[in-house]
Amino acid sequence: MYHQDHVNLIKKGILASGIWADLGSGRGAFTLALADCLGTDSHIYSVDIDRRDLKHQETKMNAEFPNHQVTYRVGDFTHQLELPPLDGIIMANSLHFVREKLPVVTMIREYLKPDGRLIMVEYDTAQGNTAVPYPMTFTMWSSLATEAGFSKTDLLATRSSRFLGSFFSALSFA
Repeated sequence: MYHQDHVNLIKKGILASGIWADLGSGRGAFTLALADCLGTDSHIYSVDIDRRDLKHQETKMNAEFPNHQVTYRVGDFTHQLELPPLDGIIMANSLHFVREKLPVVTMIREYLKPDGRLIMVEYDTAQGNTAVPYPMTFTMWSSLATEAGFSKTDLLATRSSRFLGSFFSALSFA
């Protein structure tokens, strides 16, 4: 996928500004897309377990969005993180690495302000493999989000993929 594809998957769920986190941000494709959707008065916390991936992100962010405020944190989103109350969270292709999703999603919901939003981007399949061990369909995500205490989940976009069929993006409200 290209940068604009990432933007198109999430832009309908992004407010113009605020404090956001990208959990399991990897090399930063969706962190960059988030920066593209947010104003420069926003702040992004990019969290990943791989310090080198975060450094790669920082280099790209400084080149492409030099006026954005981003804090890079080495951390595992499946464990408690120190974050300020967030307006939004994006998780793109990260939750499919977690087998027991409910405790993690419940914990993540607690990071959000009462009117906060969680944008989920995942492969829309229930059949995993070694690269995507525990995927979920949009229907599975919607049910899980409700069980974790989110009030509503909307499908934002879909996009075909050469790998595992298609992606979905969804917006869940705290």
